[in-house]
Amino acid sequence: MIEIEAITKRYGDTTVVDDVSMTIAPHTITVIVGTSGSGKTTLMRMINRLVEPSEGTIRIDGADNHAIPGHELRRRIGYAIQGHGLFPHRTVAQNIATVPTLLGWERRRIDAKVEELLSLFQLDAAAFGPRYPHELSGGQQQRVGVARALAAEPNILLMDEPFGALDPVIRAKAQDDLLAIQRHFGTTIVLVTHDMEEAFHLADKIAVMDKGKIVQYAAPEEMLVNPATDFVETLIGAGERPFRLLSVGTTGEAAEAGTADGEPLAADASQRDALSALLWSGRDALPVVGADGEPIGRVTLAGLARRAARPQ
Repeated sequence: MIEIEAITKRYGDTTVVDDVSMTIAPHTITVIVGTSGSGKTTLMRMINRLVEPSEGTIRIDGADNHAIPGHELRRRIGYAIQGHGLFPHRTVAQNIATVPTLLGWERRRIDAKVEELLSLFQLDAAAFGPRYPHELSGGQQQRVGVARALAAEPNILLMDEPFGALDPVIRAKAQDDLLAIQRHFGTTIVLVTHDMEEAFHLADKIAVMDKGKIVQYAAPEEMLVNPATDFVETLIGAGERPFRLLSVGTTGEAAEAGTADGEPLAADASQRDALSALLWSGRDALPVVGADGEPIGRVTLAGLARRAARPQ
């Protein structure tokens, strides 16, 4: 758990982060969003003390992060940035092994961790381990950057616009990879982005920053239904709210009793994907199947329309 209590950061007369308090639950993904200059990156970087606060306290599992020397703290907390930040003169395997080597792990343990992470990111260790960053695609470099951040088995992973430089197709795959990895390790992730689509896709909770303050900190559904300020409502996008609301729920959750003809939809697909499939197929209903391929019901246009409507 990360407890941020009355944190403020000033540069001269300019207050970049202004008296922020929030608690981040373990094993969750928290996304910090806001416009440029809102203080979101500065707030995140105070967790691993790449930026030192002017006032306030940050506790990790109850311990003040100032009680740990900065370099030791940063070895315990994974950090991934836009553009991956890989060492160009080191191979993929050497990049991933950076922090475990600094921590003095045995070579056998390091090699096993490198192979495990490359496998998780669907990169063959024998083929990709010896390569250098310039020999990889942008998407592959980003995967290696996240793998390096996870190599020392940190409980916390900080990510600063990690997918911002990727094209839309690779970006969507990288986001899905991150969700799968987070479920695998149970890592607590704090991610900064300006992309609201990304925030609603990834977050268990979203913190919206404006002029150095947290103006709303809530689960995606709560934020969509009850935006706290006009700024939050503008950031969400009035025309996007019904579709964003569908994007945070699964088709399985929207499944109704009954059967339907047509191409089955996976229960773990988003309700937004289900709406798209219904409109594209010209059908009023489609069947829904579980992970085992067995039917669990159907999803309907009328049912999705009710779910996307403003709560009464």
